[in-house]
Amino acid sequence: MAKKLIKNAYAIVTCDAGDNVFYHSDILIDGPAIVKIGKDLQADDAEIIDATDKIIYPGMINTHHHFFQTFVRNLMTIDYPNLMVMDWIDKIYRIFKEIDDDVIYYASITAMADLLKHGCTCAFDHQYCYTQKTGKRPVDRQMEAAELLGIRYHAGRGANTLPREEGSSIPAEMVETTEEFLQDCERLVETYHDPNPYSMKQIVIAPCQPINCYEETFIKSAELARKLGVRLHTHLGEGECAGIEERHGKRTLAWCEDIGFVGKDVWIAHGWELTPDEYEVLGRTGTGVSHCPTPAVLGGFPILDMKAMKEKDVLISLGCDGSATNDSSNLLDALRLSYLMQAYYSKERGTCLTPYEMLKIATVNGAKTLGRDDLGTLEVSKGADLFMVDISGLEMTGLIHDPKNLLPRGGVTGSVWMTMVNGEVVVKEGRLTKVDEKQLFQEGEEVCNRVLRKPHPHIWEQ
Repeated sequence: MAKKLIKNAYAIVTCDAGDNVFYHSDILIDGPAIVKIGKDLQADDAEIIDATDKIIYPGMINTHHHFFQTFVRNLMTIDYPNLMVMDWIDKIYRIFKEIDDDVIYYASITAMADLLKHGCTCAFDHQYCYTQKTGKRPVDRQMEAAELLGIRYHAGRGANTLPREEGSSIPAEMVETTEEFLQDCERLVETYHDPNPYSMKQIVIAPCQPINCYEETFIKSAELARKLGVRLHTHLGEGECAGIEERHGKRTLAWCEDIGFVGKDVWIAHGWELTPDEYEVLGRTGTGVSHCPTPAVLGGFPILDMKAMKEKDVLISLGCDGSATNDSSNLLDALRLSYLMQAYYSKERGTCLTPYEMLKIATVNGAKTLGRDDLGTLEVSKGADLFMVDISGLEMTGLIHDPKNLLPRGGVTGSVWMTMVNGEVVVKEGRLTKVDEKQLFQEGEEVCNRVLRKPHPHIWEQ
């Protein structure tokens, strides 16, 4: 890859340990990495990118999503705000079982495009939609989509193993055995997992949720992940604790701790059901939490007390969550909402995190959560993952004096001016650079119509 020299940025918000901001400065990139940041940099053999009137931020890192749900969104017939999570799961899985691998591919492209256009450069997806129609192809199709668009992708190979007749809410068409799940995890790790610096592809072992899996699924997942040197993920503290207490006699986090599904190589999604005592367990064991603000607000569920969690040394990152409970894949929007919801409780909880602290949760903490010490900040030797916001529009007047706090405080949630991943420009002036967006939109709509809308019109009724 050729060298690139980004010139004359209004500000470069590094999110580094010193919280440095460089004004009217440049970034020199060689291949996938940043090699210099400073004023008046020169490189005769570099492609010049003019960043006049732009603020540059580290690429955000999404730590929880369900890409396949992008074709199962904006459905008022399954009204998430008026359902409890377990009831919603019972209804929505009846649609999920119809998904095939073409839906997986085009829905993933759509979600990844949305992420890239809104400043996300590295995305984790929790892919648990394995149906009789998809076979074992979902992650393979997602890897195709990620390579097409140029996003850095961590695939969570999920599974549901407990049959409906034994207490889960999973249709028979989506149930796998623990053995076949783990065999496919091994295949995916062998095929795709790259642990090297600047890796574009990694695999995470991610059984979907304790309430819909056998205990052995979680025990053996942890054993396999540690044998192969990959990370672990699941849903936890999302309304399932009462069911787990009934089944196992203990709350979900205690159950996970007893079977070894906690640790610095583990992070959970949501956690809004957890108690302050359980924050201490997370902090002590190093288990991370992906905070997904949009589904919590839409569902009317508790908002994480992030201040209390930080005091217990809990590693918190930011996630979109799936489009069936979010309806978009805009991580800037999630960044804004997460800040507003913390601010809403500031009097009750005794202050809240600053907008800049929230930005670091979406960048620095996202990288830590995924085990990526090569990402998350703009520093020499870090991966050249960044996005730029154009500040030349009239609507930006009065905001630009504080670039660190600008995004969530100022409600900057639209498409970014440029996104760069691994030293390559993948979004420019709000458009993807590597694909024909109109063609992919038409192809994706055809798949959505053929596989989902036409066979099940009552679900999409107006």
